[in-house]
Amino acid sequence: MTRKKKIYKKKGKVIKNLTRSIFKILNEDSNKNYNYKQIASKMGISDTDGKTQIIKKLAELTANKKIKEVDRGKYQINEDRKYHIGTLDATSNGNAYFISDDFEEDIFVPSVNLGKGLHNDTVKAYVYKKRRSNKLEADVVEIIERAKIEFVGVLQMNKNFGFVLPDNTKMYADIFISQSKLNGAKHGEKVVAKITDWPENSKNPFGKITQVLGKPGDHNTEIHSILLEYGLPYEFPEEVEKEASELPIAITKEEIAKRRDMRGDLTFTIDPKDAKDFDDALSFTILENGNYEIGIHIADVSHYVQPKTILDDEAYDRATSVYLVDRVVPMLPEMLSNGVCSLRPNEEKLTFSAVFEMNEKAQIVKQWFGRTVTYSDKRFAYEEAQAIIETKNNTIPADVSLTGEAYEVDERIVEATLKLDELAKKMRKKRMKSGAISFDRVEVKFHLDENANPTGVFFKEAKDANKLIEEFMLLANKKVAQFVGLSAGKPSKKTFVYRVHDEPDVDKLAALQNIISKFGYNINTETPEKTSQSLNKLLKDVHGKGEANMVETLAIRSMSKAEYTTQNIGHYGLAFDYYSHFTSPIRRYPDVMTHRLLQHYLEGGKSPKAEIYEEKCKHSSKMEELAAKAERDSIKYMQVKYMQDHKDEEFEGVVSGVTEWGIYVEIKANKCEGMVRIKDLKDDYYIFDEKQYAVIGQSTKNMIQLGDDVVVKVKHTDLERKHLDFELISHE
Repeated sequence: MTRKKKIYKKKGKVIKNLTRSIFKILNEDSNKNYNYKQIASKMGISDTDGKTQIIKKLAELTANKKIKEVDRGKYQINEDRKYHIGTLDATSNGNAYFISDDFEEDIFVPSVNLGKGLHNDTVKAYVYKKRRSNKLEADVVEIIERAKIEFVGVLQMNKNFGFVLPDNTKMYADIFISQSKLNGAKHGEKVVAKITDWPENSKNPFGKITQVLGKPGDHNTEIHSILLEYGLPYEFPEEVEKEASELPIAITKEEIAKRRDMRGDLTFTIDPKDAKDFDDALSFTILENGNYEIGIHIADVSHYVQPKTILDDEAYDRATSVYLVDRVVPMLPEMLSNGVCSLRPNEEKLTFSAVFEMNEKAQIVKQWFGRTVTYSDKRFAYEEAQAIIETKNNTIPADVSLTGEAYEVDERIVEATLKLDELAKKMRKKRMKSGAISFDRVEVKFHLDENANPTGVFFKEAKDANKLIEEFMLLANKKVAQFVGLSAGKPSKKTFVYRVHDEPDVDKLAALQNIISKFGYNINTETPEKTSQSLNKLLKDVHGKGEANMVETLAIRSMSKAEYTTQNIGHYGLAFDYYSHFTSPIRRYPDVMTHRLLQHYLEGGKSPKAEIYEEKCKHSSKMEELAAKAERDSIKYMQVKYMQDHKDEEFEGVVSGVTEWGIYVEIKANKCEGMVRIKDLKDDYYIFDEKQYAVIGQSTKNMIQLGDDVVVKVKHTDLERKHLDFELISHE
């Protein structure tokens, strides 16, 4: 995992890692001097703004003594400087990598050199070249800032003291707990331990138990453990619930008078069948000129959640709802998320809307943004809307109906759904032609019994109804960003919250090409446009194949991460120059900020300071990442739980990863992933071959390679660590 980097302009666009780019150039020949023009030329920067950024960065690096000015305006690497600031990326085998702007590559840190540094800590390190290999290594000399001091784990007691064995495989040290710091915890219980000290002469940190979670393996204990491991809360403080319950929720005549009244427009929602928080609704009207007025109505959370309130502080701290396999941990108390703000059917609601007049070609003729009051006539599950699209009639079959019984739908809603589907397909076609990338990934879902035990696995694929909603939400997000971000066709300087996505990393694309070529696939990376076209072809070609999930995962990893920022660079994956998040304020804090800023500008307000919003964007991106990790962990947990009951079965799988300690195998039938350890391959002594993504038997030359088909059996399940060990039965 790399740290978030500053963003700089390049030819009117943006480049990341300006410091690393400068160091790369200066390191090419450490005896040579470079001026800013030479550096700009090597980086392909020709505009004044870009060159100014380089001059500023050179001055900053000189002041920090990272480089030296050897002659007026000429710079060189400061070879005298051996100490560097960066972060640690720990591995599960006890070593780490040092990530610093000062170096183009991440630097290996052997376990003996960690100096009590932990995963993601900000540290000062001494960097040196190894004598034999001439490779760089780092030695941590100072911990500048701990990323995390609370860990979830199991308490193992001795006579008068205990150790907490962390669940996190990247936490290499058990935490020592004295008798007085047990907080009532007993041997074998799962707990939260906080590091309080790490004495110089101790290989273990000292800590205290702050929370007892329960018995390992117990469902609620494990789910709470996942949340707490990432510092995510699972309940609201009393004062937050109290403030939410005291909010005035009546929709007054005075409030309606301030808004565009759209209660008479045909309006409906389409959501997952188990959803309770309905963020968005669509309205549909045929105009006299034959065009269509389509309203994208979003819950007006910012009306209820005001700045500088306890409720707003809590929403900001959480920044996102967390979707685990068996529950939602909402950003807002349920009274708001599932009640007042949720666009439930047959209820008047306060909304913030993007309203478009659209012609038959799905072109925007007019647009309007503002606060509205709406009334949803009907609530659909995706499956019900899909039935309308597929059958083109008004009967919802019993097998997809929310009520479990067949029923008939108003003909006007059928007409609206079919026309919206038609327009959505035209918008999607245009988007794909512009270079958008189509990651239509299959989601793994579980059938759960009343005790949240998995009884089966099923796959959820996006169909036309899902894509209908997606296209109109993308349209609203794009047009809101354009409305604020563009002024008379030129970029405005108004502060705004953008959702950006940089171009793919060249090295990662090369690695992807290397892997997929083994399956007979190819990507063209000559230009960003050709890259997106060939990625779409790859995803289409691989769809439904045994290696599909692995190739899709690797393709996603080759992409940059989407993030929130006030510095707009566009969204590569969607092929949009302007994009924001406007459509989900019940579950995402950036959308709340977007609503507030949009309303501020609609009222003629001046642009606020970007720095304040940039800080909030960074926090939101970080919390989004933590929530995604918790969601992935909950799926892994449920997969391990599911496989516990299938220990005697043999499964067909595909080799999804190869490391020096084992091969990862993904089961085709349920996408559960586990490991066959190298030491468990008894027919030969296997060596890891990094270049071929394989392990090779020394005597037999038998090769087990990424993408190979295998048959495996469950050897061991570890619920606490969310890990599966497989036994290799056969290999083709």
